[in-house]
Amino acid sequence: MSAHIKELTKGIFRENPTFIIMLGMCPTLAVTTQVINALSMGAGVLFVLFFSNVMISLLKNVIPDCVRIPCYVVIIASFVTVVEMIFHAFVPSVYNALGVYLPLIVVNCIILGRAEAFANKNSVLDSALDAIGMGTGFTLALTLIALIREASGNGTVTLLGIGDWNGVINVPIFSKWPVKVMSLAAGALLLMGYLKAFFIWKSSVSVKKEVKP
Repeated sequence: MSAHIKELTKGIFRENPTFIIMLGMCPTLAVTTQVINALSMGAGVLFVLFFSNVMISLLKNVIPDCVRIPCYVVIIASFVTVVEMIFHAFVPSVYNALGVYLPLIVVNCIILGRAEAFANKNSVLDSALDAIGMGTGFTLALTLIALIREASGNGTVTLLGIGDWNGVINVPIFSKWPVKVMSLAAGALLLMGYLKAFFIWKSSVSVKKEVKP
């Protein structure tokens, strides 16, 4: 049981795909201008990662080694198409906001990397837990970055509107005096640098506690 819990939780902090492994940087920097976009991209990646990991783990003994990567891409692309259709049908505003980055999930380094490094070598259960952990870690990372960027850069937090509510929450102080650089690419890179440094520090502290006699 402890091994399964370890597989489930490793992607949230210890091996976070964004802050530790540094994968999927393109969508991370591109879609984190609004919280709703970050949550939607994270949900899409989590969906694709889960089902592609499970499918690849089930078929790992059937897929010939010489066409391994093309088969992975076909499997991943099939689930990405499902995600695109769902977003287009139910949340067209998010679908339009994510734009080209939604179909680019097919070649997202996180999904291909987990397929090759983990799902191809492990059981279906472990592959499913790995996908949930990594997908959750990616979603939380995107949401954190988007929350800081949008709140400080635009003075708002944008969620999915319900009924007459447009989904926009105004942030005190920043709504009047926004830090505009945070809504730009330079702000995203600056924030990523600080968050990466924090996670490295946190990891080093955890290691020291583990080796302490």
